[in-house]
Amino acid sequence: MDREATRPRSKALARLRATGPAGIASAVVIAVAMFVAVFGPLLAPYPPNLPNLSLAWAGPAGGHLLGYDFAGRDVLSRLLAGAPVTMLGPLAVVIVSVTAGTLLAVTTAWRRGASDAVISSGLDIVFAFPGILLAMLAAAVFGASLTAAAIALSIAYLPYVARVVRGAALRERSQPYIAALEVQGAPATSICLRHLVPNIAPLILAQATILFGYAMVDLAAISFLGLGVQPPAASWGGMIAENQDGIVQGYPLPALAAGVCVVTVVIAVNVLGERLFDQAQAALR
Repeated sequence: MDREATRPRSKALARLRATGPAGIASAVVIAVAMFVAVFGPLLAPYPPNLPNLSLAWAGPAGGHLLGYDFAGRDVLSRLLAGAPVTMLGPLAVVIVSVTAGTLLAVTTAWRRGASDAVISSGLDIVFAFPGILLAMLAAAVFGASLTAAAIALSIAYLPYVARVVRGAALRERSQPYIAALEVQGAPATSICLRHLVPNIAPLILAQATILFGYAMVDLAAISFLGLGVQPPAASWGGMIAENQDGIVQGYPLPALAAGVCVVTVVIAVNVLGERLFDQAQAALR
């Protein structure tokens, strides 16, 4: 049992090593970011929402490593408190869009015919609408909130996942072992869940990794526009919007710190995602 349990872990480590130093460094950055997303509020040294206008725009001093924002709140504490929404929001978007997109892609690849035509046409219609536009529409209808924005982005990302996964599923569907399983009377659901989906899982994982970066940027932009997390709750996109006046006034650190956090995580996710995607494409050739 121990050997069987360590096989998937060994394959995952081997796949990570194959991404090279850049991929490994990106994975470390992502791991640290996810740790902060889970435990950030507990690590915040000061109350993140407690203002003190007498300290507005004050620079780093004492235990305040990144200084204070426009309202005199500790910037580091705000970054740590805003990490959960900033990181877990995109994660929720990716889980929903990848799960639903994979389900639709495998369904169209397996059934083909009319089902493929109908689902593909519907996805093409959704594909025409940018994610931010759908998020703004959702905010107008349901009110500004992270939930509405995340649902809108999940719908907008569906076609991206379905298009990539559908091509891989069609290739896998035509393999001889699938025909052999059908001849043996294996149920379609069992074939897809136990064989087809696991064989294209590296491609699905790579697609999910790339979409995470897009979702993080889009949700940060939505928060910047005031349509996501509402103040005084902290989010990295919201912190950039709140402190943008400080850039002109000569106090760029609060906005810059939040921007650097977003850019660092997005670059790490994209680098790792591209390398995993290249591996998956090479395996399918």
